[in-house]
Amino acid sequence: MKLARVQPILLAAPAPHQESRASVAPCFAVLEGTTAWEIDGPFAGQRKRSGRSWPLAEVRLLAPIVPTKVVCQGRNYVEHAAELNNPVPKEPLIFLKPPSSVIGPDEPILLPQISKRVDFEGEIAAVIGSTCSRLADADAVGPYLLGYTCLNDVTARDLQKADGRFTRAKGFDTFCPFGPIIETDFDLAHATVETTINGQRRQFGRASDMIFSVDVIIRWVSRIMTLEPGDVVATGTPAGVGPLEPGDVVEVTVSGIGTLRNPVAAREN
Repeated sequence: MKLARVQPILLAAPAPHQESRASVAPCFAVLEGTTAWEIDGPFAGQRKRSGRSWPLAEVRLLAPIVPTKVVCQGRNYVEHAAELNNPVPKEPLIFLKPPSSVIGPDEPILLPQISKRVDFEGEIAAVIGSTCSRLADADAVGPYLLGYTCLNDVTARDLQKADGRFTRAKGFDTFCPFGPIIETDFDLAHATVETTINGQRRQFGRASDMIFSVDVIIRWVSRIMTLEPGDVVATGTPAGVGPLEPGDVVEVTVSGIGTLRNPVAAREN
């Protein structure tokens, strides 16, 4: 099932006595074919439909969830650790991106003037579906997951090196695009992630090549912090990261989910 958060688009001249699309707040929807069907929320088991629907051409896809936190995994592919001259971690290496960094598909990534190199990092991300805390090694992770999505862990690489920390480099507004949808029926074992810049492939990785599996990461994180419904857990990026420039279009494609597309622009101040 493809879950999304949508904003119906204002029609130029709605018919008399019909609801103006401008008055429709963003809502959750199930995407089927070319139609977005409004639902009461993404977490209810049956996801009851309200009866309202819109053609996909008449909605804008937003970030599919509003997380309380985005937990990221660093250096989870051997070749990516090597390309940045970093050791392979012996246990999950996690950091946080603030909710204020989140944007959705087709929203611009804004490059801050303070950084001279901002990199793309395409990733597979898991979305939490129910409260998850202190899982044991034997506990199944699947019941706590809503599904999976695409994510771009945008990073000011020069600031990361200067700080020796991740927070500033990865926390700028617009530095966490994800979406376009959450896929609840996802074949993680055979999943791939690919990043292109202006149509040219720069990254390609397989979930099977991760150092730490999604289950290991989520269990480990749950012993540190409670994961709430809607929280996002990114799983790390494969080799091939590189800089973004104003005017670029970056696309992160995860097999079985779709493509997250974002233009790139300079931040004005």
